[in-house]
Amino acid sequence: MKKIGVLTSGGDAPGMNAAVRSVVRKGIYHGIEVYGIYYGYQGLINGDIEKMELGSVGDIIHRGGTKLFTSRCPEFKTDEGQMKGIEQMKKLGIEGLVVIGGDGSFRGAKKLTEKGFPCIGVPGTIDNDIPGTDFTIGFDTALNTIIDAVDKIRDTATSHERTYVIEVMGRDAGDLALWAGLSAGAESVLIPEKKEDFHDIVDRVKRGHDRGKRHSIIIVAEGVGSGVDYAKKIQTELNLETRVTVLGHTQRGGSPTAFDRVLASRLGAKAVDLLMEGKGGRMVGIQSNQVVDHDILEALNLKREPEMSMYQLSLELSI
Repeated sequence: MKKIGVLTSGGDAPGMNAAVRSVVRKGIYHGIEVYGIYYGYQGLINGDIEKMELGSVGDIIHRGGTKLFTSRCPEFKTDEGQMKGIEQMKKLGIEGLVVIGGDGSFRGAKKLTEKGFPCIGVPGTIDNDIPGTDFTIGFDTALNTIIDAVDKIRDTATSHERTYVIEVMGRDAGDLALWAGLSAGAESVLIPEKKEDFHDIVDRVKRGHDRGKRHSIIIVAEGVGSGVDYAKKIQTELNLETRVTVLGHTQRGGSPTAFDRVLASRLGAKAVDLLMEGKGGRMVGIQSNQVVDHDILEALNLKREPEMSMYQLSLELSI
């Protein structure tokens, strides 16, 4: 394989730039020309493609976001859109593609492979919701952003003796909320994968208040419901001053942690290795600190569940 492409797709995640850098430099090291595709699958269809040099990815390993930009592309879900993308790559002699993104991006990569164009998926999403890997690129950085915010909010919560509800990202996956809740010592953690009785949350806050606790922290994944609604219900139920903070897109930005930089570098390099071996329709991941690869579709057909023993531990430690 003499020419490969790389793109980022879907929601941005800290560490995507480190993954792009790894793909480009690993490819060049092995004598492969690497082409950057801008704006995800939409850019692929439109032909927004340029050859990358060593300097093209200089000074980006520490930057959040993605140098190649990203976008959503409904057109690429169609056979016609996929064939347009393949034709654009064939014009330049590109023989394989590395796709950095989440499950939707992976499904696009699988479709291209089925049409005879080999693709490798690199998991980049802060939600940590991709089966086949213990961690996704961006999760660790987003988690640390949340913890930093919770630590600051706790200072104010203590000073004013308030209950704070903090809404974090996680429409379908609760890993961010669960890991943040356990590491920040939250009284309650609400995740999409586990239904919790509202009265259990109220009882936990009340027990803490009755023993003289000056504040409570409740972390809610957005997929469970609105943090604002939960704050109103708690205040009405307990007559305690309650505030809400919605962290929103602050969780996606920022310089990636060392963990995410190393993870992205390892996974990007593995993706190039697989293309050089003539493989496609695979995704790379990390399991027990070993870089692994799986069939994309087989991995996506599995259900990614959070570690429920951590959820139980968070309950036990928040008594």
